[in-house]
Amino acid sequence: MKIRRENFALLVGITAWIQGMHMKIIDAHCHIYPEKLAEKAVEKIGEFYHVQMHGLGTVEDLLAQQHKAGITASIVHSVALRASNVQAINDFVSEQMRVHPSFIGFATMHQDFEDVEAEVERCIILGLKGFKLHPDSQGVNADDPRLMRLYEIIEGRLPIILHCGDYRWDNSHPSRIKRILQAFPKLVMNAAHFGGWSLCDLAVEYLEDENCYMDLSSSSVYLGPRRTVELIHIYGPERILFGSDYPMWDPTEELERFMQNKLTDIERELICWQNAERFAGL
Repeated sequence: MKIRRENFALLVGITAWIQGMHMKIIDAHCHIYPEKLAEKAVEKIGEFYHVQMHGLGTVEDLLAQQHKAGITASIVHSVALRASNVQAINDFVSEQMRVHPSFIGFATMHQDFEDVEAEVERCIILGLKGFKLHPDSQGVNADDPRLMRLYEIIEGRLPIILHCGDYRWDNSHPSRIKRILQAFPKLVMNAAHFGGWSLCDLAVEYLEDENCYMDLSSSSVYLGPRRTVELIHIYGPERILFGSDYPMWDPTEELERFMQNKLTDIERELICWQNAERFAGL
């Protein structure tokens, strides 16, 4: 996607600032798909959320987007819509992480997968750094007993990214996220999309005092700069992660949007990379 002309000078200034600070940028929320499946997957996501998608969903396209935006690394993952897809997806993500050093691979899991513990151990051997779940598209409550078993296994061992908060369903409601965090106090979680991409303000009621990270993806685009900064300060900048939700959004434009927020250099460094390194155990 072309950068709007009126924002080009700003983006050049942002790039120069990043280079001058020698600051890393970690995109904490990216989806990737095998080339033969990417087009259909991206189309389905667009239909699911009624949005125009901004990326192709392929590995090569994400690498190009990283280079264009000046992003150092991306946390990459995909979602298993069937239990039979779990191992193939985990093999794919781990292989892409092996081939591309800028990728930090997260595994998937499905509520109907039989031997969760064995697959967790296999993912650790594969070098995957955590897990990603999407309760809404997987059709399961985030605090379903089958998923609670996964949290129990990875608590204190691997982090998890959990899609949160869709007003159309109750699967990932912030109240369920709170229950998980209280049941597993050592679980390292990114309660994605500010704890609820369409329920960001409600999420504050449940998650303000909980021990979790939150990424900005698919939320700040709707909130606007003033509310985004307010929420960063409500939760604390040490809990917030930059994320684009590629291929839903363009990483360059999402980084441009983030850099326009009125934050200190210290807050930007926390959000752009320091928090993500801690979250992913780097």
